[in-house]
Amino acid sequence: MPRRISINHDLCRGCNLCLEMCPKQVFQESSEIGAAGFRLKQVALPDECTACGLCELYCAGAISLEPLPPEEFADIMAQEERRTSTGQRRGGWKEVDSLLEPGRYFMAGNEAVVEAALAAGCEFFAGYPITPANEILEGMSRRMGETGGRFIQAEDEIASVYMILGASWAGLKAFTATSGPGFALMQEGLSLADMAEIPCVIVNVQRAGPSTGQATRPAAMDMREARYGSHGGVQRIVLYPDSVQEVFDMTIEAFNLAERFRTPVILLSDGYLSHLAEKVAVSGCVKVFDRIYVPGRPAFGPTSDSSVPSMPRFGDGENVVATGSTHDVSGKRSTTNPTVQENLVFYLNRKILEHREELVDCEELFLDDAETAVVAFGTVGRSAKWAVKEARKLGRRVGLLRPRIVYPFPSQRIKELCRTVNQFVVPEMSQGQMVHVVSEKVARDVVSLPQPNGQIIDPRRILKYLVEGVW
Repeated sequence: MPRRISINHDLCRGCNLCLEMCPKQVFQESSEIGAAGFRLKQVALPDECTACGLCELYCAGAISLEPLPPEEFADIMAQEERRTSTGQRRGGWKEVDSLLEPGRYFMAGNEAVVEAALAAGCEFFAGYPITPANEILEGMSRRMGETGGRFIQAEDEIASVYMILGASWAGLKAFTATSGPGFALMQEGLSLADMAEIPCVIVNVQRAGPSTGQATRPAAMDMREARYGSHGGVQRIVLYPDSVQEVFDMTIEAFNLAERFRTPVILLSDGYLSHLAEKVAVSGCVKVFDRIYVPGRPAFGPTSDSSVPSMPRFGDGENVVATGSTHDVSGKRSTTNPTVQENLVFYLNRKILEHREELVDCEELFLDDAETAVVAFGTVGRSAKWAVKEARKLGRRVGLLRPRIVYPFPSQRIKELCRTVNQFVVPEMSQGQMVHVVSEKVARDVVSLPQPNGQIIDPRRILKYLVEGVW
């Protein structure tokens, strides 16, 4: 982004670091001698400035880079837009041929992740072995060799997440897969992805914890961590399917959402769903979204309308700084300006929340007249669905709400149900995590049905509560 560069000659100490550190040789010595007896500096090539900030960083206060006034910047951007040819733009929706022949396949959940990621255009995978996600790593190592993609078995989960962030900046669709302990290690990297607006996908095949826990048993104990695990408090997009067909479809959706919103997207699975084998229907073509790139456009928010900014890749020739620090629209660090920080954080939330309505994706069953609504997530939805159907046969006015997109949470839909629903019931393969999220949204009785024992919830247990009120 263009800058207005100013030099306060009264503060210049003649250290010449501005000459040495500027990669574009923007500064030169003038013929004028300062009061301290050394040559003063001048801004010789202002148009070459990339706003990297090295001059400000190393100067003892004499140099300042200020953003151009909005009207001047708008004029420059309009000129750049006229200069840019439409053919140089990239991104948007497209249809691609499926890598698999159209038809029905019998595959497990982890296999579905692999095939769907490739169908979505994934070209890079980095991961570290961990149960019960191992088949994803193994499958990607094999399939990447067949499709020409890049596969790396990293030294740990921390390296894995940073590798996919780098690959994403190189222009590749990238993802990793892990389970609870590895997911915890990735949180700092995910926070960087939030701040630097880096699209990527993380598949978390949940198991019973904490710590090593029951490495081979299913659980849903990372539900809150998926949304609130990293520092900074910005929005996350989190999906949780309940069948292998949905695993396939929602893996593709996860990549599309990551590319559309330039954000990390988390796909939750679990130790049961990952190894469950079911029929999966595969169509002949797949609709995928590629991140938008418009040459010369700012690479980061805030944008005036909370839209997602253009994302260049390494080699496009853009003057961009990618940082996890508070920054302006060019990426230049601005870590002490409260206005820049506040505007950036609000923008990172708004770019997702202003699309909240299109991010509502719920399975609903018998809710028109329900007095009790079962709110279930992921695999538990399978048990809840059977229990609700059986309870209806016994004359109970119960219904099911199963959010496929867990976050942003479908708050408005929950509130609408309060017109008829007197009680919400939340069965979970955990000690009770999402019950608190539901409770925050409604002024109704919310009942927790927790089961943190590493077993999928027996649907008869849910039915017994719906009929007899006993858990």
